[in-house]
Amino acid sequence: MILEEILSSVPVWRGDKLLLGHQPKTLSSGYTDLDTLLVGGGWPGAALTELLLDHHGIGELGLLRPLLSKLGQTGKPAVWISPPYIPYAPALRQARISLDSMCWISPDKAGDAAWVAEQCLRSGSCGAVLFWPKAINTRILRRLQLAAEQGECPGFLFRPRAAASQSSPAALRLLLSAQAQGLGVELLKCRGRRPGAHTCLAV
Repeated sequence: MILEEILSSVPVWRGDKLLLGHQPKTLSSGYTDLDTLLVGGGWPGAALTELLLDHHGIGELGLLRPLLSKLGQTGKPAVWISPPYIPYAPALRQARISLDSMCWISPDKAGDAAWVAEQCLRSGSCGAVLFWPKAINTRILRRLQLAAEQGECPGFLFRPRAAASQSSPAALRLLLSAQAQGLGVELLKCRGRRPGAHTCLAV
């Protein structure tokens, strides 16, 4: 009885059950099939999401296109930190992503990039933070997750597929793969839902 009282008084999650009355903030991904897989019907709005992939350019940015387009209407910038390539303005415009709502930062050192990501997540002034870390450890991941919660800001980390075998405090982890029909998305970790579900999206 005492344990149940404790569990009912704090926002914890157990297996495939979310705590009654604790509804996490979510943002629609813009893809109905993906929203169906995700708890709350969308991206975690105040937590980290890890997107794990074999290599860049398989459609991972297309996955975030609807969200980034919508954020352009909120007045809060989407901050891109250390992307592997220079963002291509004409393609962003074609995707209806406002360039005025985008901030691109490329620190020289991995430690500086992680610090910038943490500050942006915690500030409460960003609509989303997209981060391509060159090197990252569990301690930094915990700091980023906490910063996202405090700043109520969604953070998206693009990491190599090999990181799937490592533990992570991120609320959501998706494995992305290029498929003939589009972008394959597999649920590796999702608070309140069992892993293994998957879908394929035309991004």
